[in-house]
Amino acid sequence: MNIFSKIRGWFDMIFKKVAKEDFDVNSIVSDSMEIIIGLCDRIYGGNPDWVDDEDNIKTINFAKSVSSETARLAMLGTNITIDGSARATWLQEQIDNVYYKLREWIEYGCAYGTIILKPNGQSIDLFTPDKFVVTDESNGDITGIVFINKEVSSSGKKYYTRLEYHRFLDNGDYAITNNCYVSKSEGDIGKPIAIEETPWSNLLEEAVIQNVDSPLYGVFKTPHANNIDINSPLGLPIYSDAIEELKDLDIAYSRNSKEIYDSKRMVLLDSDRLFPSGSKVNNTAYGFEKSRNDMKLPDYVKNVYGNGQDDFYQEVNPNLNTDIRLTGINALLSQIGYKVGFSNGYFVFNETTGMVTATQVESDDRRTIQFIKDVRDKVEKCLNGLIYAMNVFADLYKLSPVGKYEVVYDFGDITYNREEDRLRWWGYVQAGKVPAYKYFMKFEGMSEEESKAIVEEAQPKQPTLFGGEE
Repeated sequence: MNIFSKIRGWFDMIFKKVAKEDFDVNSIVSDSMEIIIGLCDRIYGGNPDWVDDEDNIKTINFAKSVSSETARLAMLGTNITIDGSARATWLQEQIDNVYYKLREWIEYGCAYGTIILKPNGQSIDLFTPDKFVVTDESNGDITGIVFINKEVSSSGKKYYTRLEYHRFLDNGDYAITNNCYVSKSEGDIGKPIAIEETPWSNLLEEAVIQNVDSPLYGVFKTPHANNIDINSPLGLPIYSDAIEELKDLDIAYSRNSKEIYDSKRMVLLDSDRLFPSGSKVNNTAYGFEKSRNDMKLPDYVKNVYGNGQDDFYQEVNPNLNTDIRLTGINALLSQIGYKVGFSNGYFVFNETTGMVTATQVESDDRRTIQFIKDVRDKVEKCLNGLIYAMNVFADLYKLSPVGKYEVVYDFGDITYNREEDRLRWWGYVQAGKVPAYKYFMKFEGMSEEESKAIVEEAQPKQPTLFGGEE
């Protein structure tokens, strides 16, 4: 762990300690969960514990690649539609404003096991496990939590911290309490300050809300069962079962790259051979370099001193074990991918699967498809919670007209094949099931006006009385 990670962890620990003292609560997250999340945090951040400069072991950060690919597939072609009223229109605008961030947020969720999305009155905040303290849960759902928010003044001289405590009261009402602090140092929480004097002056210091059905935030958890702490409300990073394989992969890759680095061809040549016939031999480093330049020798020629009267000459051409090592690397990649939830062989180096049709992809990658479906279910649950929270906040702060809303999710097909889709739609056109202009709009990039004009022009014309066309 580098010094910056240690400092950040120390700061977060201080803020969490103050949050517990402020509201007289305790974290229900076990030490074992804190350890595994911290370990995966370092792995995802490119600082796994096994990196060793002296032993030439580096990391290719494959944990990030796995998390990124999972998020990419989960959000591929995703469309979120909210309609039904003016309130629905306002909610749609809020989601549209952060739509481009959703894939990035889901990647963090895959990497850390759990993320929380929460409205702040103006936009949506993302919280990773180091930025909240879980205080209560019910049937695996987080029902009590303290969020840690930070802001810096425009001058950069003041550091604000807001501890936002969400919980259900004994009578069933939902309460939110905001405690704010200000300091002159980023690492110091400082002294209490009224919320009106902070960047969050648009929020209430205390709010009690009635008729709330669920917590006012959305929680994304990975679909993996938690075998570290079965009672924990937090999810596990998607690669937590493959930490040993990730370590082996980094070692295997490092060994292979070091072998390639050390495989440079060398010619070991007696210094006597480095000087033209009849010239004076200068057996010094300077003399060797001057002779190399004068004779225009390549840099892989190295000077050595032979024994006895015989001149010394030897070529060194190391044999690489790259093919054998790649076989082992691909086996590790496949094992990691399988443990995460992908089909066997989804991740490989230096290989092309050559999938031909969507049907073949679906057959070969059925495990991948099911895994992404599970992730999408978790995404939908998280966004449902977030949209519900925004709806309640809109009532609390009078942000938009009251009204009902309905959410529809349309997730893209990860086995989608454009050419097959084109042929299928053209079949619909020929069968008279779909107007031709819709085909041109979908596959030729035409506007509705352009496509209708082409269809109209292609229609057969009726002859006039004098042989022309109408």
